[in-house]
Parts: sequence; structure tokens; C-alpha cells
Amino acid sequence: MAGLAIDGSNPDVSLLYDINGLAGSAPDWFDRGAEFAGKYGIVTALVLVGLWCWWSVRRQRAAEDSVAAVAGLLWAPLAAGVALLVNIPIREFVGRERPYVDHPGLDVLVPLRTDFSFVSDHATMAMALATGIFVAHRGFGLAAIGLALVEGFSWVYMGAHYPTDVIGGLALGTAVVLLLAPLAMALLTPLVSAVCRSGRAGLLVRSRAARDADRAEAAEAPGTRPLGIPEQRPDDNNLAA
Repeated sequence: MAGLAIDGSNPDVSLLYDINGLAGSAPDWFDRGAEFAGKYGIVTALVLVGLWCWWSVRRQRAAEDSVAAVAGLLWAPLAAGVALLVNIPIREFVGRERPYVDHPGLDVLVPLRTDFSFVSDHATMAMALATGIFVAHRGFGLAAIGLALVEGFSWVYMGAHYPTDVIGGLALGTAVVLLLAPLAMALLTPLVSAVCRSGRAGLLVRSRAARDADRAEAAEAPGTRPLGIPEQRPDDNNLAA
């Protein structure tokens, strides 16, 4: 793959020059903004989208939906970590140099690094987080996927990755989340369900308003206890009576 990168007729290289060439005509403040976004800003935005999604799904009408969504949100960062671990042997096996090693004329906006280029860690992590959020909530997930795509684009723009490095990262992050999701959800859902049934910790899964609605529903149907309602224990006065 490193040999292919040297060939200027390769579409991967041509697209690299086209995207990175935008940096040459952009103002300096835009380049600095792109660098900040690629390194920190977009990942931070993904975390904020995840937190917003968590705050929203806690108010879902059905407790089972809240449990599934929160379990999906827990899987998102775990999947990102797994994807990054999977990428370690991939990068060593492929051994593709950074684009600025073979193409010194690039406008590089980040400090030079000596690690390998394929697959992009940043694109992998961003897409894993985004896909995990998508598993939890389609609307928030689509917004997160959009951010992940911008994350990948920014690293090509900064001259630090080939487009195929980013495409590989997006594919790897998505694959890890979706392929391992059945096992992850099977393990995480009972844990989140147990938290949902507990007292104050249950507010991490169901909002106070949602739990009040669960209690009202339980009052209308005696003998049932919806998932979001913690088990009530008799107090000392009742025991004494």
C-alpha cells in the first residue's frame, strides 16, 4: 500500500492533494480552527452529543426503551476502545507511511509524527462513538455520524492522512460497533436494568418525571411494577403495626 501512495496517478493521492490544497488558500484562522477541531473539538462535540442523548432517552415513555438506549450509549465508548485496540495490529501489518513522508510538498498543519497512517485512529474512534450513539438513538446518531465524517475530512485537510486511511477508520469503527453489539447489549442490558430498578442510581436511566409516570401507571394496574420503579420496602412503622 505504501507503494501505491507514491504514485501520483492514484486517485487516493489525487484526492489528498485536492483536499489538502484547500488549506493553501484558506485564512490562517481557519487552518488553526481545523487543527483544533480535528484534535479535540469534534471528539468533544461527540461526547456532548452523547450526553445530550443520554439526558433525552431517560425521559422515554417505556422504561425498556430507556434501558436499551442507555445500554447503547455505554457501549459507544467501550466500542471505541475496542476499535482502537483492533487497529494496533492493522497499522503495524499494513505499515503505510504518513502522506507527508512521500509527498513533502503537502501543507501539513499538525506536528509531524512517525507512526503509521493506515488506519486513522481519530476516524476510527469518532465513527465508533457515532455509531454507538446511533444504536441508542437514530436522531442523535445521525448528527454524531455527521461529526465523525467531518473529523475524518479534517485529517486529510491537515495533510496527516490519506483519504483511504479515513475511509478505513470509518469502516473499522462501524464494524466493531455493529458486529459486537449483540454480545455487548446482552451483557450491558441486564446491568442497566438493575440500575434502573435501584433508588437514586436509577435516575441515571430514568428521569424523575418518567419514574413518576411509571408509578402512576402501576397505581392504575395493581399487582404490576414497571421496570423503572424501584421495589418498595415496608417501613418500620408498618412492621411494628
